[in-house]
Amino acid sequence: MTAARLVKMEAHAKVNLTLEVLGKRPDGYHNIVSIMQTVDLHDDIELAPARDLDLECNDPSLAGEANLALKAANLLRAASGVSAGVRIRLDKRIPVAAGLGGGSSDAAAVLSGLNRLWGLDWPAGRLRELAVQLGADVTFFLHGGTALVQGKGEDVVQLPPPQIDWVVILSPEIHLPGKTRKMFSLVTPDLYTRGVLSHKLAGRIRGGGDTPEQFLFNAFDQIAAAAFTDLERYRAAFKAVGAREVVLCGAGPSMFAVAPTREIGLAWQLLLKSKGTRAYLTRRWSPPASPLPRDSRHP
Repeated sequence: MTAARLVKMEAHAKVNLTLEVLGKRPDGYHNIVSIMQTVDLHDDIELAPARDLDLECNDPSLAGEANLALKAANLLRAASGVSAGVRIRLDKRIPVAAGLGGGSSDAAAVLSGLNRLWGLDWPAGRLRELAVQLGADVTFFLHGGTALVQGKGEDVVQLPPPQIDWVVILSPEIHLPGKTRKMFSLVTPDLYTRGVLSHKLAGRIRGGGDTPEQFLFNAFDQIAAAAFTDLERYRAAFKAVGAREVVLCGAGPSMFAVAPTREIGLAWQLLLKSKGTRAYLTRRWSPPASPLPRDSRHP
């Protein structure tokens, strides 16, 4: 593969159709099983050749060394031994620290994009080895679409698209420092499950069946109200506009509901926005094809 002159990427948000916590691991992390789905809400990323590694963002507060997009560039450059740099331009649209996976998606897009920009031609499996080091969801975002995700998030099995078109996301502006770690610290053994619901839904999706709302589940829903101030007020507002099943995204505080039609979803979005909340009408998104070469170890 020859090096590209400029690479433009979309980094998509995700929702969790299911999220079950199976138990705590010896390394302190938790094993989970989740069906993740990307939607068309996305950040835009532009990668251009440069001498050094540099990140520009439409939100200057996100342009520091802690940004996962910049960490991904540093990690790939160190692992590949290239001397080239990159100027990363990040147009942030996905709410930050909201349970939608925006930072992880940015990191995955940078890994995939730099694989092209620097002409590395690395297979998917090799990039996955770096993704695991960056964060639990980064491996999923290397491909996106619909997937059954297990372990810490590194075990990803692609699924066909579910029979879901329109999803409305409500993203409360609630900040909880160290959110993901805090939420997992609140998980007690009585919240552990065996992953049966996720595997049953995965089976229905593989069989081309529908995706009943009663299968949507997030273990954090049971403890979120204690962690996020006013979260139940937002949930009540969501249900008041007509949504039946309102489910947390990741570890929150964003939540989503499946809309039966675009028109109904648009009505929900407009009603929620009229109440001063961040609401997005999104559509299920799947990649047209994997941008990464495959290898025999990671089909």
